[in-house]
Formats: sequence, structure tokens, C-alpha cells
Amino acid sequence: QVQLVESGGGFVQAGGSLRLSCAASGAIFTINEMGWYRQVPGKQRELVAIFTPSGLNYSDSVKGRFTLSKDDLRNTWLQMNSLKPEDTAVYYCKARARATMARETYDYWGQGTQVTVSP
Repeated sequence: QVQLVESGGGFVQAGGSLRLSCAASGAIFTINEMGWYRQVPGKQRELVAIFTPSGLNYSDSVKGRFTLSKDDLRNTWLQMNSLKPEDTAVYYCKARARATMARETYDYWGQGTQVTVSP
């Protein structure tokens, strides 16, 4: 099994910064993709930023403001600068991974962390 633990959400005023962290653990054979999505009530979960085998992708709405980084130990960080009220959402870490002894890859999700940006 693969577990993702997120931290770093909170409350900030517009223009401020927050940094989210995600740590993957468990019996992991390989991680193909790892990044962040977000969701507001009544809307679909949307991509924020993600590392894939073909590179690093950002949504247009966060380009130039958010930076995704990672290490080789299965951790990722999302640095969020110049935050706007429309960035308010629950942020979820996602990994597409293959667990040890598994034949296929699956999408694994963290529990979510709330980010609230006040005007």
C-alpha cells in the first residue's frame, strides 16, 4: 500500500504565501507521477501542478505563482506565492504509483489540506 501525508495548509491573506508538503510512504516499488490537485465544493477536482515522466506541468491559473519541487525520497513541496482568494480550496496530493508486489499502477490520494485565502 501507498500512503500520502500532507501538511502545510492554513489561512492567509491575499498576496501571502503558503508551502504544502506531501510525503509518500509504504511498500512502494515506483512512483510515476506526483503532484497536487485542488477542489472547491460543487466543482470537480482540478490539477494544480504535477511531475510526470514527460516533465513538470502547471495549470494556467497558477503559473508564475506556484512552484512544485521534489526530492528523491518521495517528498514533494508546493510553494504558493501571491495567493488569491480564488486559490481557496482543499488541496490534495496525488501519486500514481506501483506498490511492491503489485502488477499495476494506481492513483493514490492524500487526505487533503485546506487552504483559505482572504481578500
